[in-house]
Amino acid sequence: MLDIKITKTASPKAKPADESKLGFGKVFTDHMFIMDYDEGQGWHDPRIVPYGPLSLDPSAVVFHYAQECFEGMKAYRTAENKIQLFRPECNARRMNNTHERLCIPHLPEEDFVQAVKAIVEVEKDWVPHSEGASLYIRPYTIATMAQLGVHASTSYKFIVICSPSGAYYAAGLAPIDIYVEDTYVRACPGGTGFTKCGGNYAVSLLAGQKAEKKGYSQVLWLDSQERRYVEEVGAMNIFFKIDGKLYTAAAQDKGGTVLPGVTRRSIIELLQDWGCEVVEGKLAIDDIMKAAKEGKLEEVFGSGTAAVVSPVKKLDYENQSAFINNGEIGPLTQKLYDTMTGIQWGRVADTKGWIVPVCQA
Repeated sequence: MLDIKITKTASPKAKPADESKLGFGKVFTDHMFIMDYDEGQGWHDPRIVPYGPLSLDPSAVVFHYAQECFEGMKAYRTAENKIQLFRPECNARRMNNTHERLCIPHLPEEDFVQAVKAIVEVEKDWVPHSEGASLYIRPYTIATMAQLGVHASTSYKFIVICSPSGAYYAAGLAPIDIYVEDTYVRACPGGTGFTKCGGNYAVSLLAGQKAEKKGYSQVLWLDSQERRYVEEVGAMNIFFKIDGKLYTAAAQDKGGTVLPGVTRRSIIELLQDWGCEVVEGKLAIDDIMKAAKEGKLEEVFGSGTAAVVSPVKKLDYENQSAFINNGEIGPLTQKLYDTMTGIQWGRVADTKGWIVPVCQA
């Protein structure tokens, strides 16, 4: 167990007066968790300190060779004023998968979870009270060795910062339009698509801008080899309900390249509990467009930490449009959203053991 030293700020910030204007990732709490790694010493000096700038050498490996990664998760306030997390051990496990791919030292899962719980408890008053709002948690690891040369760093920092964030669907759950991108790709076999490293997000920006200029909310990525099979939507996983069956691209454990989302994993488990057939594998965009023409494309939705589920009303591919469910939210999409958010905010009984309590606020 970590012996976490806590130094409280002498100048606490004012809490946001209007939680409806929080947005996402714009406001940060008073403190942050930091733990260092040095070769021969391992992870050491876990501490919670006042939020503030980091001091890094200009030659630090993170700046030049992008040896870094991050996670995204949330803390929720229930109606009983309990603060809780949703499956933090899954985020810990996924971060270690990323660490392994990027030659970053293993971080014990129990230390990751303890660090997250500790910073959330210190910042419990920052967890929003309004419906749909939450405390977004950003754990990340950066390589800090001050030396140029393409090889793994010998020193790192593991940091956790927190940001109170507003409801993703402030005006209600609304379906979006998707542009199918067939030039640029986000992931490839043998690459880093299954990790949460910043480079994956940097290479996605150009296609995102292209889609935005065309009036679309997100990009649907195709595979890197044939530009034929659907993979992810933006930075989210995506599901297609065709003729009663659910399809989603395979993650690394089943030979795929997409990010193994914690929300994705939870949705698959719920669908299986409800008796729905879920296929994790290749699904061609041509088959999706054909299913739409035949009236068999029943529902489409993205899944991720921020949105939970994001319903899709239209797909555009090669001057063809696929319209889904008359532009309305499908019944299964709505049920998943209600169930997932219900568990996260304590409105629905957690029969899966997914909730990890932090404290009573």
